[in-house]
Amino acid sequence: MKAASNMRKTKKEEKNVFEVLACTNTALRRAARRLGNLYDDALAPLGLKATQISLLAEIERLAAANDGKAPSLQDLANKLSIQISAMTHALKPLMRDGLVELQPDADDRRTKRGVLTSAGAARLEQALVYWAKANQRVEEVLGPEHAALLRTLADQVASDEFLAEYEQG
Repeated sequence: MKAASNMRKTKKEEKNVFEVLACTNTALRRAARRLGNLYDDALAPLGLKATQISLLAEIERLAAANDGKAPSLQDLANKLSIQISAMTHALKPLMRDGLVELQPDADDRRTKRGVLTSAGAARLEQALVYWAKANQRVEEVLGPEHAALLRTLADQVASDEFLAEYEQG
């Protein structure tokens, strides 16, 4: 009986330690879900999720940065910090709806490039209006300084430099 009592105490103590520890991952995921839901709600009239708009915007941004050459799926996955399988899964509804096309690379036919269609570019332009309203409201609620700090910290954590420093320790 005494051993069982000591074992329960140990598990209880472990639980208390876990409750006291500040978990950055949990806090960030919870905040990301909340913000994601707010942006999803704002974009609902267009039938798109915030993650889909981010993907369309990243395709456009990477193409613009590369003299109009569409980004490879691997480039997109790397930029968004997701696996290639998740990237292809995320592209399927956008391809189905005619917003994105996959085209083989001119030099390496095994490499696929994500290209915005004219419908995709038009939908992205519409979405930016809805997104801007949601983003402005988040800025108002958080305050400009806190919103800027949140973006700066999120960008830092998402950076290759952060990953390299984390992995060194």
